[in-house]
Amino acid sequence: MINLSIVLYNTSEEDIQNIFRSLEVVKSPYKLYIIDNSPTDKLLSFFKDKITVEYIHNPSNPGFGASHNIALKRTLIDNIPHHFVINPDVYFKQDVITEMVEYMSADSDIGMMMPQILNLDGTVQHLPKLLPSPLSIVLRKIKQPMFLYQPFIERYELRNVPNEQVYVAPILSGCFTLFSANALREIGLYDDRFFMYFEDWDISRRMNERFKTVYFPKVSIYHGYESGANKNKKLFKIFVNSAKAYFKKWGWFFDRDRGKINKITLNQFR
Repeated sequence: MINLSIVLYNTSEEDIQNIFRSLEVVKSPYKLYIIDNSPTDKLLSFFKDKITVEYIHNPSNPGFGASHNIALKRTLIDNIPHHFVINPDVYFKQDVITEMVEYMSADSDIGMMMPQILNLDGTVQHLPKLLPSPLSIVLRKIKQPMFLYQPFIERYELRNVPNEQVYVAPILSGCFTLFSANALREIGLYDDRFFMYFEDWDISRRMNERFKTVYFPKVSIYHGYESGANKNKKLFKIFVNSAKAYFKKWGWFFDRDRGKINKITLNQFR
């Protein structure tokens, strides 16, 4: 058995139907937790007849990580060995669930995995990353000056690594994440101080300290990347507050482990 969780907030019918179509290809038995943070439970109608789904209305909307923690706690209580955290705006055409679980099951040192993430046009999203510094966040947002930005982004987002190479990265994206339940018992769940943004970077870093955090491009999923913080003032404010919380927790300019971990990551490719 595999547990999956998806957090909704006024999610479109199109995205929900994409979820159903994607899950049709999954061969492994699973249970899907729907954590609906919408103000009303009108989305319940899409799930109430699905025997593999448990719908939880959660209108207090405590944030992405805190909401997924509701389902992750069930996984730990029920001794389910693997749990996928999935964004509502992703879809897949092959059984990525089973293949990722099989790969993780073969190596008990793996605590967390993500597949290759594709844009809707099939191009690759460069989501595995080195550990960031505050300057990394600024450069990634402003993309200037180009003579600094271009070499920085190629290194920071590991863009020169061959597309099919499996490797360990200290930062994995939270849009489609496989967790080992045993690893979560050791490192803890999402830090609910992060309402949205950086909660995946935080849990990736904590996981990477004790377990392998693996980028697995042998399988891929599609994700409609919106970059909402670049377009919406409210989301940008949330982004900035989460960035402050991340660096307050791990260190601003004096993070003694950041350089060491990034060096270990880059040494894989020599």
